[in-house]
Amino acid sequence: MLKTVIIGSGNVARHLAKAFCEAGLPPVGIYGRNEAAVKELATEVNVPFSTDELIDAELYLICTSDRAIAEVSTKIQNPRAVVAHTSGSLPTNILQGNYHKAAFYPLQTFSKDRILDYSEIPFFIEAEDPAVGEKLMKMASAISTRVSRADYDQRRHLHLAAVFACNFVNHLYAQAEKICELQQIPFEYLLPLIKETASKVENLLPKNAQTGPAVRNDRNVIEKHESLISDEMQLKMYRLLTESIYKTYEL
Repeated sequence: MLKTVIIGSGNVARHLAKAFCEAGLPPVGIYGRNEAAVKELATEVNVPFSTDELIDAELYLICTSDRAIAEVSTKIQNPRAVVAHTSGSLPTNILQGNYHKAAFYPLQTFSKDRILDYSEIPFFIEAEDPAVGEKLMKMASAISTRVSRADYDQRRHLHLAAVFACNFVNHLYAQAEKICELQQIPFEYLLPLIKETASKVENLLPKNAQTGPAVRNDRNVIEKHESLISDEMQLKMYRLLTESIYKTYEL
C-alpha cells in the first residue's frame, strides 16, 4: 500500500485518517495550515503532523475545500508521487503539478463527531495512469466494500445527485424544524417519519415511494398549507416543490 500523507484537517480529512487507521494503514502524516486543528487530528490518530514542510510520501490525499485544492497542490514537487483530491465536482487537472494526478472521492456527508461505518461508503476512483488507478482501488478497498471507477463526468453528476439527496433534504429538515419551533412542537416528533421515508427507498424507487397532497393534487390541503406560511422564501419552496411533484405524477 502507498505511504500516505493526508492534507487538511476538516471533516473529510478526519474521517479518512480514522478509516485508514482502522484498516491498519495509518497515514505517515497529516499536513495543514491550521496548526491547532492539524495537531488535534494527528494526536487523535497518533501520527506525525506538519504545518511547514511536507512529509515525504507516495500518496498525497488532498482533503481540503474545493477552492483550496489548486493552491495546495502546487506545494507538492515530487514527480513520482500520486496526488489525489477528494472532490466530486472537480476534474483531476485542477491539480497543479508534475506528478500522477487522481481523484479519490468518498460519496458521504462527514461531520466531526459522527461515527460512520466506512465499509459502507462508496468510493469513486479516477486516475490518469491505469497502474495508479489500480493502487488507489486497493487503497480504497482496504476501507470500503463499495469501490468503483468513475470519470469526471460521472463524479460531477454523482455530486449533483448527492446535493439533492443530502444537502437539499437536510435544508428541508431545517424548514420543518422552524415550523415546529414557531408552534413550540418538538422536532423529534418528525423523526419516525424521517426514518421511514429514508428506509423506504432501500426497497422502493423514490418515484414509487412518493406520498402527500401534491401527488394527489389535493388543492384544498395545499391552499391551507400555503395560508400558514408567512416566510416568503419558504412559501416559494413549498410551491416549487409542490408543482414539481404534481408535474411528475400528473396523468
